[in-house]
Amino acid sequence: MSVIVARDSVPWPAGANSTDTEIGGIHFNLTALERWNYTLWSNNTLSNASRCYLAFDPYMPQYVFANGSFTNATSCYSPCNPLSARAYTSIGLAVVYGLCLMCTLICLNRHGRMFLPSEKRFRPIGRRWQWYWQIAMIATGFISLITNIDVDRYYLPEIPIVLTSFFWFLMNICTMACVWEAVRHWGSWQERQYIDPDPFALAMDDKRAQFEFWVPLFFYLWWWLDFFLVIPRNWGNIELQRSAEQSMLRAEPSATDGRFKAAAFVLLMGWLTCVFHLRHSIKHYKERNRGIINRAIGIVKFTPYRFLLILPIALFVVAFQALTVWKFDYSLMNIHGNFISIFVGGYVPTILIMLIQIIAGFINPNEDRELMRQRRVRGAENDRDLGLVPKPAWWSRLNGDAIQGESVRDRITRNVRELGGGRATAKNIEHTVDVRTRDAEPGSGGANIEMSQIQRSASNAAGRGATRPAAPNAYSGANDRRRSERTVETVASLLFPNADNPQAFAQRVSYLSADGPPPPYPEGSEQQSQERGRPRSDEPAGNNYTTGRLSTAGRTPSANTTNSISRPPQQIRSMLDV
Repeated sequence: MSVIVARDSVPWPAGANSTDTEIGGIHFNLTALERWNYTLWSNNTLSNASRCYLAFDPYMPQYVFANGSFTNATSCYSPCNPLSARAYTSIGLAVVYGLCLMCTLICLNRHGRMFLPSEKRFRPIGRRWQWYWQIAMIATGFISLITNIDVDRYYLPEIPIVLTSFFWFLMNICTMACVWEAVRHWGSWQERQYIDPDPFALAMDDKRAQFEFWVPLFFYLWWWLDFFLVIPRNWGNIELQRSAEQSMLRAEPSATDGRFKAAAFVLLMGWLTCVFHLRHSIKHYKERNRGIINRAIGIVKFTPYRFLLILPIALFVVAFQALTVWKFDYSLMNIHGNFISIFVGGYVPTILIMLIQIIAGFINPNEDRELMRQRRVRGAENDRDLGLVPKPAWWSRLNGDAIQGESVRDRITRNVRELGGGRATAKNIEHTVDVRTRDAEPGSGGANIEMSQIQRSASNAAGRGATRPAAPNAYSGANDRRRSERTVETVASLLFPNADNPQAFAQRVSYLSADGPPPPYPEGSEQQSQERGRPRSDEPAGNNYTTGRLSTAGRTPSANTTNSISRPPQQIRSMLDV
């Protein structure tokens, strides 16, 4: 380095005396400059081991103090150069990245919305990851392009070249993650469509499911390995390109070291994982072909068009990153590199991937809506096979109880108001029982003074208080829901005839709840039991069943009986005769 310093340094120009020097028409104290080890360089800079100032107009310092500080001094690491072609190209590409960001947010809102309940096997976050990674890819690329504007504007290279390279490598990593999530989610979407008609069509513990569980972990293992190979490092050597010798000795070895080269191979492993997962999805969720040639044709046939474009472009991203770490002349970390190859190989492929993803996002429908459409198509096919004809659209408007312009909340409120709201408390139940009791009393109908019709009760219900169920009132309206409710009420009145007599029901409950002897048998039950049963063979006919020893097969007042063998069997006509 001593040779470089001796050659690049410039002797102090002569001044007014031996302790004075004139630089750019301004006199400085030479004693103070030499005391603080300042040196004048051939690139018009004035610096020591810690500070560097520009030594040309209009950035020339005006005065130097005895403590080594200057007035109106400008640092060497300032953006004082005009915009170059590199800066203008970066601005144009940054605008494209910004437009892609807005379109990506639209696609995220379009495909991330849910119209069906979330399922355990298909979380909504799974279909959003590709857009999240694309947003990260756009953000890192945008920052890299913005900082790339100042790479040529800085008089001496410093932090802009480091930020540009740092976020460019991050953009490549996010690009590969975006491609992976797009491929993985496409396979998940194919599986969801495959099992939607039959949830048990695919097992959840077979080799296919195990592969789909482990392959994302395999991919992100390589992804994180690439991240730790590239990002956590000393980036300070990339700044040291202030001369050709310094670039060759410091910057180039750091930009082409073994970690960068290994990261390129790791990124290639991630790309191969994407291709293999795509082949797996086509194999299990698409039609299978026999033979090597037919399988190859099937892979190309069933691969979506966007993957036919995205995967080769992603491979080009990997190849260009490998080129930059082997050839420093084409590297993005080289300030004086070929900027055409830098922009064409470093930023254009990611823009193409984003545009293809955005176009596919606008063309493809929301997955929940597409699944609902497929279900409607299958339902229509099933109805057509069964001969079911759906009602026209105007049927519900003419025959239903829907009101034009009524919202769902208003309709629920109207139904609650019609049926009666409030919780089913004991007070409400008692109030209902009292109302039914008053309605059942003879004097409750004051307006109706005519004598009611006297008819013999034909109820088959046993016990006291059994009443004949009231004749059902036929519903003549057009509401299907009301008609079904009336039908259920009619059937319930036939099965439970005492349900409409709350007074008898209340008496029955209070009687059963009271403590005391069993109820007396009704008159004639003994005679009926003798007529219905048969006499024992060991006792004379006409003997009272209450006298003598009772056998196990004898007739008792209880409900336990045996089948009769002296009389023909009883003919059961319905469940009410049992």
